[in-house]
Amino acid sequence: MNSKNSITQTAKLTINTESQAISNLANLITDDFADAVQLIYNSKGRVIITGIGKSAIIANKIVATLNSTGTPSVFMHAADAIHGDLGLILKDDVVICISKSGNTPEIKVLVPLIKSANNKMIAITGNEDSFLGQHADFILNAYVEKEACPNNLAPTTSTTAQLVIGDALAVCLLELRGFSSNDFAKYHPGGALGKKLYLRVQDISSVNEKPKVIPSTNIKDVIIEITEKMLGVTAVVENDEITGIITDGDLRRMLSKVDDFSSLTAKDIMSANPKRINADAMAIEALEVMETNGISQLLVEENGKYAGVIHLHDLIKEGII
Repeated sequence: MNSKNSITQTAKLTINTESQAISNLANLITDDFADAVQLIYNSKGRVIITGIGKSAIIANKIVATLNSTGTPSVFMHAADAIHGDLGLILKDDVVICISKSGNTPEIKVLVPLIKSANNKMIAITGNEDSFLGQHADFILNAYVEKEACPNNLAPTTSTTAQLVIGDALAVCLLELRGFSSNDFAKYHPGGALGKKLYLRVQDISSVNEKPKVIPSTNIKDVIIEITEKMLGVTAVVENDEITGIITDGDLRRMLSKVDDFSSLTAKDIMSANPKRINADAMAIEALEVMETNGISQLLVEENGKYAGVIHLHDLIKEGII
């Protein structure tokens, strides 16, 4: 019966085996890698990535990574390719074939067909001397000494190596294209990552209420303003410029100190020079200010004038946190 200790030891061995193999990949990078990157970068077509079995799954992931970082890519299953899907490949497309052995039957059928159409072909393989390696224009060596599988059979280390080679390709192409965070946001508009890159403070604060009082406002009206606007805060403004802030916490502290607040005004209990943020700042910047100062709300300014409130709950709702 396996003990917890033997299970954790197996897990650690698996991770160490794969990490050592990945580390060794850096020693296998040659001019072929640089040439392959330049080929893709200068191509007028797309990148078609193909493989079979577990390599096909890795191919799908590399396609997704390339597409999301500015390199148009399409997955083509090697088995389907020889039954009609070869029509996916257009004249200017670059083909990447992924295969650990480089000698599978499907690859042996597919490679000559790709070459006959004069498309450039890049191999990601662990066997440079294989059929695939011998016919590819460029070889990206994904050799691993052994699989993490104790029987050295199940694709584990080898598929991880293929994945890392794909990531290296994507990052090199990303840098060549000068792919920026703004570009990334355009490709990920619906996700939390994208929102961190494109969502601005005004996009959120503009839909909130805009609580405000003047310094001479009596405390009863301050309480009413905070309650009605439901943001737990109000700005204290003069001529539309922020002079202070009053929060729920300020009201509680006031009530703990005085029995009669009928003569008090907003100016008496407000915090002067509160933290604030420009309306055109990124929402993620608002979060950083809140976290740094341990606060839940920020007053928003636009051209030096009070423009509203952004609340921590707004950022949570948008998936920024």
